[in-house]
Amino acid sequence: MDNQPVITRTERGLTISGTRITLYQLMDYIHANYPRRLIRHQFYLTDEQFDVAMSYIDAHYEEVELEYQTVLQQAEEIRQYWEERNKERIAYIAKLPPKPEYQSAWQKLLSRKAKRAAINQ
Repeated sequence: MDNQPVITRTERGLTISGTRITLYQLMDYIHANYPRRLIRHQFYLTDEQFDVAMSYIDAHYEEVELEYQTVLQQAEEIRQYWEERNKERIAYIAKLPPKPEYQSAWQKLLSRKAKRAAINQ
């Protein structure tokens, strides 16, 4: 049985076989100019898994980049949807008074914010 890692297409997109890691996750770090060795360690990939992923990205960069941009756009649309959907709830929660057990901590926080605002003026 061949256990060599490969890139497969799953419901999440291009994925490193034997993992739940997509190439789009790696692209986040590539775009942030992380060194390749740090990217590999960030995801706890074996040398073989990482080499297969990076070789695939290098060989199909335009395709992977296009899919990556689509994934980013979808994530932003989802974020905006939920932000809009929860706007009223978040505003309601923000207006609630602190729980009695947190009252002293809340007063300390407000005091420190006031001091910082006075220093910055």
